[in-house]
Amino acid sequence: MRHFATESGKSKGQFYTPAEVSRVLAKVVGINSKTRADQTVYDPTCGSGSLLLKVADEAPRGITIYGQEKDNATWALSKMNMWLHGNEDAEIEKGDTITSPQFTKGGELRTFDFAVANPPFSVKSWNNGLENDYGRFEYGTPPDKNGDYAFLLHVLKSLKSTGKAAIILPHGVLFRGHAEADIRRNLLKRGFIKGVIGLPPNLFYGTGIPACIVVLDKKNAAGRAGVFMIDASKGFVKDGPKNRLRAQDIHKIVDTFNKQIEINRYSRMVPLKEIADPRNGYNLNIPRYIDSSEPEDTQDLHAHLHGGIPDRDLDALDEYWKAFPSLRSTLFTENRPGYSDLTIDIAEVQQTVLESPKFKKFAAKVDTVVDEWFAAHRAQLAKIDENTKPAELIAEISEDLLARFKSMPLLDEYDVYEQLMSYWNETTMHDDVFMIMNDGWLGAAKPRKTIEDKDRKLSEAPDLVIGSGRSATKYKMDLIPPALLVSTYYYDTQAQINELTAEAEAATLAVEEYVEEHAVDDGLLATAMDDDKITKALATARLRVAKREKSDPDEIKALEHLIALYDAEAAAKKAAKDLQAELDAAVLKEYGKLTEDDVKDLVLDEKWHATIKSRIAGEVTALTHNLVARIEELGERYAKTVVELDDELTQLETRVVQHLADMGIKK
Repeated sequence: MRHFATESGKSKGQFYTPAEVSRVLAKVVGINSKTRADQTVYDPTCGSGSLLLKVADEAPRGITIYGQEKDNATWALSKMNMWLHGNEDAEIEKGDTITSPQFTKGGELRTFDFAVANPPFSVKSWNNGLENDYGRFEYGTPPDKNGDYAFLLHVLKSLKSTGKAAIILPHGVLFRGHAEADIRRNLLKRGFIKGVIGLPPNLFYGTGIPACIVVLDKKNAAGRAGVFMIDASKGFVKDGPKNRLRAQDIHKIVDTFNKQIEINRYSRMVPLKEIADPRNGYNLNIPRYIDSSEPEDTQDLHAHLHGGIPDRDLDALDEYWKAFPSLRSTLFTENRPGYSDLTIDIAEVQQTVLESPKFKKFAAKVDTVVDEWFAAHRAQLAKIDENTKPAELIAEISEDLLARFKSMPLLDEYDVYEQLMSYWNETTMHDDVFMIMNDGWLGAAKPRKTIEDKDRKLSEAPDLVIGSGRSATKYKMDLIPPALLVSTYYYDTQAQINELTAEAEAATLAVEEYVEEHAVDDGLLATAMDDDKITKALATARLRVAKREKSDPDEIKALEHLIALYDAEAAAKKAAKDLQAELDAAVLKEYGKLTEDDVKDLVLDEKWHATIKSRIAGEVTALTHNLVARIEELGERYAKTVVELDDELTQLETRVVQHLADMGIKK
């Protein structure tokens, strides 16, 4: 569905809600493993049904699904989707939700436990044909040319007295005036709006309008004293023409909202008193209440005049100093009150940080936490079989990893979590688990021949090639790449190949350098060249002629030396190629020797554990680079005072004047 929406663009993408956003909606309204099958969820603008299906995925015990869709073709698609995903009992009705709601009882709208919606933005003719409003507009009637609040009020009216809803709407609903301002004020006064989540731009298909999630909650609405706001606009990854929420972005939004965690520049509970203040006038525009901009990097004029790095700039790196105690005193010494000097050259900052005992201890601690986490789940992973539930497996191990890094200073636990989840979702681990489930550990590890389908223009890149030319056999190793076997069982052989390859490269370089020196006009190899090129065949042919004609002895020696270099190059390349062929054959044979325990050791320890550990270590490296870059920036910024720079300028000016005078030019 995502690929269909991407390719179809505005024409069909409007009926699809990205899976990542759908997961956020389901989780912030409280649909989870405790949700009962008899509880109900309703989507009044269900489109293709993608949002309802993702909501259902969050309720393993089941949930009763209701939806309505206006477009005939999309309604049929939604019905089909429900059947394909095992939700045959879902009630999906056809019709305009605003003018002809299909879920009514006794002349009133039916109510539900949960509602989720991604309605079309800013519909201009929302009330065409409206005859019965079913009491939906008791808090105000939306403007004729903008139906955003019509859908929100419909959702609100469709909730039970303890119902919860999450609806995606354009940012304008948070601050537009007139009739919409009146509706917003009435809803806030009654406590129906529990929260607002600002989303990144360009997430949705068919529109680039910035959007937000408005969370409604009727339970305890009368006692609600504030609105919980999140500015999640900066947490995303570019994915083709659109932006996409990462696993870490989803988890952070959900954790922050459900636990009502206040995070600087990200989230806060905004009291209704502040929202109602005349300065705000019930305006919910998120930037009014959360400043998510990065702190301004100000220049210090006193430091530029008198030297030294401002201590306030160093204090801003306090997280690093807490994680690496004593590093600050190693790098800096006091210049004067409020200012410090680097104790080392700027070029030595990175090496000093990396060699700091505290940094090494921190990096080792991160490795240890990863090792302990993997050890805690290794036995569980080793038991993967046809009965494994992948979603539950990754949920369990990822939540544990997140929990273990919550108390780790400096590192953002969500960044660590993302390293695991991206390895699972986007690259390897997810596919590995499914292969093992389908084929077993040994079956999944077996090499297979590459798929070559000329009709479909499909040609897989091989992992291993045995033989050459038309007799070559190409193999694909999906679970255990050949490099893993080589590094485990044939390390010494690979080292030999590396040496031979280096010798071959050196021999090639020797040929190139010799040719470059002598294959020039009037050079010793000039007569052997053809069209400004020279080869062994050309050199050999010229050597025969030169000997027969008794040419210059130096030319003959040069040709003989070049041919010897060509021979040495060919021999070195052949030696490397032959040994590589032997290694490839041995590796292919090794696959047949692997036991199930061997496969598990390779996949669990050498592949999954090693890769995840390396990816998380990369987070430590990135943090270090950020620290080093900032220190270098400050060091270079205040390296010289204005007086010193002025003196330099004067000296340069004097030198220029002198050079001009030497050329006879007077200033």
